[in-house]
Amino acid sequence: MHKIASFELVDLPLIEYIARTKKPLILSAGMATLPEIKEAVDTAKKAGAKDIILLKCVSSYPAKPEEMNLRTILHMKELFNYPIGLSDHTLGIGVSIAAVSLGAVMIEKHFTLSRKIKTPDSFFSIEPQELKNLVENIRVVEKAIGKVHYGVTEEEKQSKVFRRSLFAVKDIKKGETFTELNVKSIRPYYGLHPKYLKDILGKTAKKDVKKGIPLSWNLAEC
Repeated sequence: MHKIASFELVDLPLIEYIARTKKPLILSAGMATLPEIKEAVDTAKKAGAKDIILLKCVSSYPAKPEEMNLRTILHMKELFNYPIGLSDHTLGIGVSIAAVSLGAVMIEKHFTLSRKIKTPDSFFSIEPQELKNLVENIRVVEKAIGKVHYGVTEEEKQSKVFRRSLFAVKDIKKGETFTELNVKSIRPYYGLHPKYLKDILGKTAKKDVKKGIPLSWNLAEC
């Protein structure tokens, strides 16, 4: 695997040379305009590169969160038929985690055993415990992203009972009318759906209905 750093993204002869190796290629896009990114990608493709990953990047050290514009990851996913990642020079791990939630498949962070070891990039690099926390949080995010789903999950089934439904909140005699004074939408979800409140109001009770009884259609005269 080869990586083209952001500063070399405009060096098209270099990209062409490396792409001819047919090895997976990472293109970091710090400072790059959209036309420059497209030109780099096209050059790599024409030279034979097939496995390409594009990295959203801000080439400032450290980068500020407000500079990151992570929504660009979504836009890059729409424009290019390649995986998109993030080259993250911000302090901490929060921005990287957010990028994964937006679809980033690769995270690049500067790493050091200790920021006490003074190197040009040590002051914005992450240490071993931070790297561990980053990976653990990314794994949680990957699970949480899941799929498009509406409705009740397996874990939610036991919680459905806490929805509201229609109950008698006062004793109602046979022949009395269901009104807003004796019918309310309360928990649990044992009675009629709340959407039927207007339908049952004004109807009369078929039999005596004790306070606290969940309402059903067989309690009302149709």
